[in-house]
Amino acid sequence: MMDKKRGVKYFVVDAFTDSAFKGNPAAVCFLNDNEERDDAWLQSIATEFNISQTSFLSPITGFEARFNLRWFTPVAEVVLCGHATLASAHCLFSNGLVGSDTVEFVTKSGVLTAKRVPELNDDDGEVKGGSFLIQLNFPVVPTFDINLTDASSSMITTALNGATILDIKATASNNILVVLPSLESVAELQPIMDDILKCPFDGIIVTAAGSAYDFHSRYFAPKFGVDEDPVCGSAHCALAHYWSLKMNKCDFLAYQASRRSGTLEIHLDKEKQRVLLRGKAVTVMEGHVLV
Repeated sequence: MMDKKRGVKYFVVDAFTDSAFKGNPAAVCFLNDNEERDDAWLQSIATEFNISQTSFLSPITGFEARFNLRWFTPVAEVVLCGHATLASAHCLFSNGLVGSDTVEFVTKSGVLTAKRVPELNDDDGEVKGGSFLIQLNFPVVPTFDINLTDASSSMITTALNGATILDIKATASNNILVVLPSLESVAELQPIMDDILKCPFDGIIVTAAGSAYDFHSRYFAPKFGVDEDPVCGSAHCALAHYWSLKMNKCDFLAYQASRRSGTLEIHLDKEKQRVLLRGKAVTVMEGHVLV
């Protein structure tokens, strides 16, 4: 996976989209299983890419389709990232680097799986030639009630630039989930990043129920060096939990209404407390890190 003379192989992939320059970009860097790179180097590379996530993959000796996987924003390592996992699986499948249709990633959130799923034509159900989706199997991120002081409520309203708020929940991932009245209120929101930085949680997920899509969302995480994450898979692990309780269903078509935008197919497995996220990806560049 890495030519020592040419450095560390990388791809940049747009995830949760079938169009280049849409969805959420992630850099995927391939390390040898015996290559030692310290955390400072990993963080420096992620800072250099300066996109929402950079992932680092290394094969696990003795397994054909099992890899160590870590994710870094431009400023910090994170414990769970959906779109960079999808991007990593896309690189493995589309470049013939694994022989199976399922890969396993050993991460700080446990063992995560990604499955290659053939895309079917809507009209006749036949498989589209060469086209596939990737299905991620992630843990549910529970949402729960939160008791906010008047000062905290005011801080959130200020950070969201005076938006009308219908509901607020906390998430097990230390974000808050804020429900707004409509798709328009989500899409047109202009949050104040300096005020989000003052709030006592990692980021803000805003969401609203939809019609063409079951729900819409956006995610703001300036504390991680990402003012707005274009399409956040891990946020949908909380959104699926919230909207399942509200809508009494487990299957969703979701739209992240960022400037780049993206679409996710979601299934919540209540019994196993897992979220299955399906999406597509497009490779937009490749190269080598030479240092």
